[in-house]
Amino acid sequence: LGKAYSLQVYQIPEGGKTAKGKAIINLIQIRPEEKITSYMAVREFKQNSYVVMATRKGTIKKTSLDAFAAIRRDGLRAITIDESDQLIACDVTDGKMEIVLATHNGKAIRFPESKVRCMGRTAYGVRGILLSPDDELVGMVVTRGDHSLLTVTAGGYGKRSSLEEYRVTNRGGKG
Repeated sequence: LGKAYSLQVYQIPEGGKTAKGKAIINLIQIRPEEKITSYMAVREFKQNSYVVMATRKGTIKKTSLDAFAAIRRDGLRAITIDESDQLIACDVTDGKMEIVLATHNGKAIRFPESKVRCMGRTAYGVRGILLSPDDELVGMVVTRGDHSLLTVTAGGYGKRSSLEEYRVTNRGGKG
């Protein structure tokens, strides 16, 4: 639903490799209709760091990390999402990285993070990729430089390709 929650690592109970674990609903005040779709580890809330979020309908948003320094116990609105949309990924960036968005139908778009302006917490975001009516966003990767990209299909096939094989474009294209 676009809310952010905070939990210190020391508040998570330790368990052995055979332990079942503890339900996350017992650790944070999440409502029953909410699902956790993404998480990230943050050591410091630096001035020039950002949180990049992507939704199933291809919207992308960048917010300053220090806007999340004081998260209330019942959560904090991180992004405004339509009822028919859903947050699928988020990551911490330094403002100079590249973003790759991948869709269910096999399309991908790569663009510099600088093409997404920084917005407030309650903003909707901007179009990251233009989707066809039967398509949806399934993944986001934030990367820098010469890396490989692992692509895995729903049928279990996977391939590793160089990030350089994906041309750099502007955000909002078809991919």
